[in-house]
Amino acid sequence: MEFFNQVHNPGLDIAHLKKILTINNLADLCASISVITPVNEIKGEIYCIWGAFYVKREELRYGVRFSLLNCPHALAWTVTFDEAGQNIIIHCTIDKIETDADFVESIHEFVSDWSNGIANALQCASTADTHGKTAESSG
Repeated sequence: MEFFNQVHNPGLDIAHLKKILTINNLADLCASISVITPVNEIKGEIYCIWGAFYVKREELRYGVRFSLLNCPHALAWTVTFDEAGQNIIIHCTIDKIETDADFVESIHEFVSDWSNGIANALQCASTADTHGKTAESSG
């Protein structure tokens, strides 16, 4: 099954997107992830709405893929930037064609939490940049 969401963000720098999509930032970017214990830059352990899992990070051309290595449903998600549409795409997959409604709803919630978290992180970064430039200009 596949689940999608998008966040419109014109002019986003892909390098900046990749920079914020780190193992260390997972809990800050997604409300469905409550605890992260980094192992290194590409692996860690998380506690999320479905329990405890090992997570792996892989850089892609236009973003990052995360995989729950010990998930019985092979859950993985990508956060990438579509330059043509100027949208950040959150794309989550599992290895089932059908599954129970509660699990489907929880995945929709997970993808929505990612959309909200990314939007908030980029808005905060943009606000910080604007305030920094204002302070520099007036100082």
